[in-house]
Amino acid sequence: MTTAHSAVDRTAFKVLGAISFSHFLNDAMQSLLIASYPLFKSSLHLSFAQIGLITLAFQFTASLLQPLVGAYTDRHPKPFSLSLGMGFSLAGMLLLSQATTFPLLLAAAALVGSGSSIFHPEASRVARMASGGRHGLAQSIFQVGGNAGAAFGPLLAAWVVLPHGQKSLAVFSLFALLAMIVLAGVGIWYRDQRRKPKKTASATSHDLPRNLVRRTLAVLMALMFSKFFYLASISSYLIFYLMQHYGIGTREAQYHLFYFLFAVAAGTLLGGPIGDRIGRKRVIWLSILGVAPFTLALPYVGLAASAGLTLIIGFMLASAFPAMVVYAQELMPGKVGTVSGLFFGLAFGLAFGLAGIGAAVLGGLADRWGIETVYVLCSFLPLIGLLAVFLPDLRATAVARGALQPDATPAK
Repeated sequence: MTTAHSAVDRTAFKVLGAISFSHFLNDAMQSLLIASYPLFKSSLHLSFAQIGLITLAFQFTASLLQPLVGAYTDRHPKPFSLSLGMGFSLAGMLLLSQATTFPLLLAAAALVGSGSSIFHPEASRVARMASGGRHGLAQSIFQVGGNAGAAFGPLLAAWVVLPHGQKSLAVFSLFALLAMIVLAGVGIWYRDQRRKPKKTASATSHDLPRNLVRRTLAVLMALMFSKFFYLASISSYLIFYLMQHYGIGTREAQYHLFYFLFAVAAGTLLGGPIGDRIGRKRVIWLSILGVAPFTLALPYVGLAASAGLTLIIGFMLASAFPAMVVYAQELMPGKVGTVSGLFFGLAFGLAFGLAGIGAAVLGGLADRWGIETVYVLCSFLPLIGLLAVFLPDLRATAVARGALQPDATPAK
C-alpha cells in the first residue's frame, strides 16, 4: 500500500509540474504582449489611452469568458478544454506578429485573453485534484509557473522582439503549441481521475451563516481588486514611468519590470506554504495592507531604491493570492466545484477585468496629467487592504463548533 501511495504522490507532482509549466508558457505570452507595448506605441503612433485599451481588450475577454467557462466546466468538466484554450492563444500570437492597425492589435489581445480565460479555471481545478491535500502548496506550484512566465516576458521582449521587430512575435506561438501538447497529457490524467470511484470527503464544516459567507466573498473580491488594479498599473506603465522619471532607456526599464515580476513569482511560490503554516488570514492581511508603506514611498525615491521597493511590493502582493484561493475553498467546504466556478471565474475575472478598465482609465489620466501623477494616485490603492479585518477566523470557528478533526489544520 505504501508503494501505491507513493506512486500516486509522484503522479500528482508530475501533473502539478505540467500545469505549472503550461502556466509559465501561457503567462509568458501575456507578459510578452505587455512588454511589447513600447514597440507598438512607436510603430503605430499609439497614445497611452490606446495602450490601456489593448490591456482592456485582453482583460475584458478574460473577465467576460472566465466566469462562463468556470460555471460550465463546474457542471460539465472538459479535460481537453485546456489544450483548446491554448489554441486561441496560438492564434492571438500569430495575429499579434502581423497586426498593422490598432483594431488588429485589439483582436490579437482579445484572442490571447480568451485562451487565458479557458485555461485558468480548469487548470486550477486540476491543481486541487493533484494536491494530495496540500492545497496551499499545490496552488503555489500552479501559480508560480504563471508568475515566472510573466517575469520572463520583458526579457524575451528585450532579447528577441526589440532587436528583430514585431514579426518575431510569431516565434512565441510555439509556446502555445508546446503547451497544447503538454496539456493533452494532463487532459488524459484528468479524464482518468474522473473515472475513478469517488472518495468520501472529510471536509471541515464551519457552519458559517450564509450572509457572512457572502460578505466574506465580497471582501475577498475587493481585496483582489486592489491587488490586481495595482499590479495592472505597474505591469502596463512601469516601463514608461521609469523612462520618463529617471531618463533610462527602454531595455534597462524592461529589466526593472523583470525584477518586479520575478519578485511576484517568488511571492506566489512562498505564499501558499506560508499560509499553510501561519494561517491564510494573516498572509492576506500582511501582504495586501502591509505593502502600503512601500507603495506610498515608491514615487519619491531614487532609481536604485525604486528597484528595491518594487521587489518588496511584488513579493508581498503576490503572496496573498494562493492564500486567498485556499481561504475561499475553506470558506465553502465540500463545494470545490462551486468555489472554482465562482472564485476563479467571477472573482478572478472581475478583478482582472476591473484592472483592465483601470489600465485604460490610468492611460487616459497619464495622457492628461502625466505618468508620474498616476503613480502617486495608485500608491494609495493597497489601503483597501484594511477590509481584511472583516475576514472571519475559519480555524477558530471550526474549533468552537467542534468540527476540527485531529489531522485537519484549516488555516486562519
